[in-house]
Amino acid sequence: MAEMSKAKLKEIQARNKKLDQEALRLIETTASDVYKKINKRKKPEVELPIRSLSNVSYSRKNGYLEIGKQRKVRTLTVNTVKTFAQTLRMMSLSKELIQTNDFATKRDAYYQSKNWGEAMFTDQTESDAVMDDIEALFSVDHLNREQLRFVPDEHGGAVAGDLIVLDPDIETGEMERIDCTRFGSGAYSIPSSVEHLSFQTTAKFILVIETGGMFQRLQSHKFWRTAGCILISMGGVPTRATRRFVRRLADDQKLPVYAFVDCDPYGISNIYRTLKVGSGNAAHINQFFCVPQARFLGVTPEDITAYDLPTHPLKDVDIKRAKDAIKNDPFFQEHKSWTKAMNQLLKMGVRAEQQALAKWGLNYVIEEYLPRKLAEPDKFLP
Repeated sequence: MAEMSKAKLKEIQARNKKLDQEALRLIETTASDVYKKINKRKKPEVELPIRSLSNVSYSRKNGYLEIGKQRKVRTLTVNTVKTFAQTLRMMSLSKELIQTNDFATKRDAYYQSKNWGEAMFTDQTESDAVMDDIEALFSVDHLNREQLRFVPDEHGGAVAGDLIVLDPDIETGEMERIDCTRFGSGAYSIPSSVEHLSFQTTAKFILVIETGGMFQRLQSHKFWRTAGCILISMGGVPTRATRRFVRRLADDQKLPVYAFVDCDPYGISNIYRTLKVGSGNAAHINQFFCVPQARFLGVTPEDITAYDLPTHPLKDVDIKRAKDAIKNDPFFQEHKSWTKAMNQLLKMGVRAEQQALAKWGLNYVIEEYLPRKLAEPDKFLP
C-alpha cells in the first residue's frame, strides 16, 4: 500500500505540475500580448466568452450545458484602464500563488488589492467580477479558477464510505491517507480545492444525497457497507468543491453516480440539474463542475404514489419553476422523460421530501426503499 501511495503521489505531482506550467504559460502569454501591443502604440485587447444564456446550449455529446462561441472584446481605453490594470494585477497574483504553491480566497484577493494603488478594488463585487472574467478567459484553455489558485470561501460536502482519499501535505509532500470509513458518526469534509487529491476505492457506485439529515441516517447505520458505495452529502445545491470532487472521483474510479433528492421542482431543476449538467450562468466552467454520468434515483413522482408518501402542496414558486424548466431549460427539452415527470408533478400538485419515507419507519429508507431502487438502476431518470 505504501508503494501504491508513492506512485500515486508521483502521479498527482506530475499532473499538478503540468497544470501549473500551463497556467503560467497562459498568464504570461496574455500579459505579453498586452505589453507588445502597448509598445507598438496599439490598443491591447482581451477576448472573453459572452456569459449569457443566449450563448449557452446543451451538448448531447458532452452531457452538459456549455458556453457558445460568441466572444466580447475588452479594449484598453480611458474608460477601461482601471479594469484592465486590475485584471493584469489579478493575473499577476495568480502567477505568484502558483509559483509559491499557495492559494487565496476571494476575500483574500480583495484585500490584496489594497496594495495596488489606484488599481485597488473599492468593493469585493468588483474583485469577484474581475476574477470571474479571468476564469472565463482561461476556461477556453480548460483551466478553472481553482487551478489558478483562487479557492472559494464556501466549504464542500461530507463523505463517508468505502473511499481512501490521498492528500499530499502542502509543505512536506508526504501523502496523507484519509480513510472515509473511520470517522465514527462523523464524515470527511471536502476541502475547498480538490485538484490535488487522488482516490482508492472498491465501491460500486457513488450515492449523492440532498439533505444532511438523510446523509446522517445512512452514515450512522453504515449503509455504505451493505450497499458497497460511497455516500456524499450535497447539503442543498452542491458547492463547486462538492461537484468537482464527485466528478473527479467518478472519472478517476469509473463509478456511476446516483442522486437521491427531494421530489420537488427545486430539488429536480436546481439541485439535480446543477449537479448533472451545471448552470446556464456558469456555462464556461461546466466542463469542470458537472457530473454528466449522474442518474436520478429518486424521489420521483411515481414514488409518491407507489410508496403512498405524505406530501405538501406545490407553492406558486414551485409551479413557476417547473413550468419554466419545461419551457426554457435545454436539459429538460433534451430529455422528454424529465418533461413527462415534471408535468406529472404539476398535475399531482404536490411535492414530497426524502424524509417522507419515515412514514413507514425511520429505517425504511435503508431496509426497503434504497435496496429496491438500487436493484433496477436502468429505470433511473437521466
